[in-house]
Amino acid sequence: MRPYLDTIFGNPSSAHWYGRQTKKAVDGARGQVAGLLKCDPDEIVFTSGGSESNNYAIIGIARARKKKGDHIITSVTEHPAVLKVCDYLEREGFAVTRLPVDHEGVVSVDDVRAAVTPKTVLITIMHANNEVGTIQTIEEIAAITRPRGILLHTDAAQSVAKIPPSVDDVGVDLLSLAGHKFYATKGIGALYVRRGTPIKPLLVGAGHESGLRPGTENVPAIAGLGEAA
Repeated sequence: MRPYLDTIFGNPSSAHWYGRQTKKAVDGARGQVAGLLKCDPDEIVFTSGGSESNNYAIIGIARARKKKGDHIITSVTEHPAVLKVCDYLEREGFAVTRLPVDHEGVVSVDDVRAAVTPKTVLITIMHANNEVGTIQTIEEIAAITRPRGILLHTDAAQSVAKIPPSVDDVGVDLLSLAGHKFYATKGIGALYVRRGTPIKPLLVGAGHESGLRPGTENVPAIAGLGEAA
């Protein structure tokens, strides 16, 4: 991170030498994170952390697919960065089903299947629980969502770099990660968005991060995230 703090301090969107060097750093880190998740670099969007990634995934998908349906499925043991976002969307008129878990914190795949309606547009179930460590059977949930055209998001903040998920093996359309969970700094994260997934940005401004997250990139933290990955 250090060169991008005190020597190579350009804006990655600028055409001058300093800008070109920092753009290389951002592009390199995007490739490193993509390598960790086994996806393409253009499917990685840098954020300020796991909470922002969850907000982008859930709100961005809900608003983008509202004409198709207004139903979201989640579980009662999600992180507040998921549960409170779902509460927020309920106030916007969305319907949210919060599934129970068993004595080990596992969401029943049968419960997921039974909760699906023709208006279900998104299911968001965490990969590994931040309190008790339960690992959900995301692959089995993906087998439900994929044939039905329902998008699947997982909060993988606690699992990335511990049990690194390949996004294709897990079968998700969106995945959130937080850098400080695997030795990057606090205040940096990323969102995997499968190519072709409809999603609306939460912020408006310039066209950074493929138009999904405007604002000058935090180059030192992004470089650190890439190195940690």
